[in-house]
Amino acid sequence: MKKIRIALWAILLLPTALWFAADSLPMPPVGWFSFRTPFVQLTGVLAIVAMSVAMVLAVRPRRLEPPLDGLDKMYRLHKWLGIAALVLAVLHWWWAQGTKWMVGWGWLVRPERKGAGTVELGAIEQWLRGQRGLAETMGEWAFYAVAALIVVALVRRIPYHVFAWLHRWISVPYLVLAFHTVVLTQFDYWSQPVGWLVAAALACGTAAAVVALTRRIGAGRRASGRIESLNWYPELRVLETAIRVDSGWAGHAAGQFAFVTSRKAEGAHPYTIASAWDPADPRIVFITKALGDHTARLHERLTAGMPVLIEGPYGRFDFRDEKPRQIWIGAGIGITPFVARMKQIARTPGSQAIDLFHPTADFSQAAIDKLSADARAADVRLHLLVDKRDGRLDAERIRAAVPQWREASVWFCGPAGFGEALRRDFVAAGLSPDDFHQELFEMR
Repeated sequence: MKKIRIALWAILLLPTALWFAADSLPMPPVGWFSFRTPFVQLTGVLAIVAMSVAMVLAVRPRRLEPPLDGLDKMYRLHKWLGIAALVLAVLHWWWAQGTKWMVGWGWLVRPERKGAGTVELGAIEQWLRGQRGLAETMGEWAFYAVAALIVVALVRRIPYHVFAWLHRWISVPYLVLAFHTVVLTQFDYWSQPVGWLVAAALACGTAAAVVALTRRIGAGRRASGRIESLNWYPELRVLETAIRVDSGWAGHAAGQFAFVTSRKAEGAHPYTIASAWDPADPRIVFITKALGDHTARLHERLTAGMPVLIEGPYGRFDFRDEKPRQIWIGAGIGITPFVARMKQIARTPGSQAIDLFHPTADFSQAAIDKLSADARAADVRLHLLVDKRDGRLDAERIRAAVPQWREASVWFCGPAGFGEALRRDFVAAGLSPDDFHQELFEMR
């Protein structure tokens, strides 16, 4: 979380600083119209830069995963940038369009234009000025479309496949807004660092929009496969799916995830991988819980032998550190990455002492037997807590069970609120924030 907060502020503060190096807000006394022009330019620059970076993150660029600590963190930054771009765009729109309305309503009086004499314009600037009316009209309607699509993306009740389909089409109004920006950005900015930054952002954002519209996101990381076996646990409402990969899969580390497409109409859905990779036995296992419309029907729709498309792997929840001890907390279906890691350790044992806490509201003896067998094979100390029987898990209970917790790193996967509460408690008790690792498995 620290890295993406830093990235968010850097993305917003850098263009702000460069803008102030090129322009400035008026000195007091400030009137509405003297403030309007520079403020519209500033908010426009910030909004398009934020949206451009969000567009780039949406196409899942591999090179940004290490510095941003994984695709799950990148998507969180993508969400924050989308919200920031929306807020800035609303301010930009209101000061540009709202001013015209208020003049028409009689609330404001537009100052008389002072003659500036005859100014000779270059061919490019003259052409851009001739496009202002078109750019303003197209930009206004593109703003309405983007605002509606961003709001839809934030409504969790909308099914994931509908959200994903609609979200892809945000690329179209983005391209319109790119044209709007090129035409209406103050011309002398383009010869200064703020203009260079905006130009770079527009170029990268436009390339990302084309990738999204042509359905090329993750194209270089796709592999085909067939479902080998399915195991449904009705008590847990959990499906275990084993897929034999035919070609294209470069391997994965325990704790990573992939996007899986079983029906083209439904699109790709992200799932954490629950198996270690063995090139001699190219099989990938996913464990999915019935949490929505799609996952609730998976055990009915999937069949052995069905072809699937897998894209990935993604994520940096890879258990790498130099600590002598690790504490794992897999809440509910958050147990999945730990299953994969235990299978990996069983093949190549490590030297770290590991305690695995698995709080769950549901219970299946068959599933627990498998989990216990994996823990024994990996020499992991398993702490199973069924909510109705054992009560709720908290940080104090973990510290009591692992007195050496100060020597450990903590790895959490589960509900985000639960993870944040544990993080705050552990950090307050003296754990370094860098030693608490949390998977932010929310793709919207």
